[in-house]
Amino acid sequence: MQESPLFTKTYDLLLWIIPAVQKFPRQHRFGLAERIQDLVLDFQDAIVAAGKSKGSDRRDWLSKADIQLEQLRGWLRLSLDLRLLSVGQYEHGARMLVEVGRLLGAWIKQA
Repeated sequence: MQESPLFTKTYDLLLWIIPAVQKFPRQHRFGLAERIQDLVLDFQDAIVAAGKSKGSDRRDWLSKADIQLEQLRGWLRLSLDLRLLSVGQYEHGARMLVEVGRLLGAWIKQA
């Protein structure tokens, strides 16, 4: 399970996004940055739980992960619009989210 490309790409996303949001200005660090960080960690938890589950439980965890990924896209976009992330950082993060989403979508279709 841990060798799956989804887990690897999610780990790469964690390694990039956590330090990026910790550099947000103080007024956003305890709101927006914390929310983004919690979401990406919750997403990681959901896919691990899905990997350990079967049947309808797996589908429920995958659905939850899909929702969290969509929320993460929105918060990342807001970070760009508030100029907390540069265009380059946003593009990098968006590419990572697209790849993770593609891998998650393939797993959802398989389940």
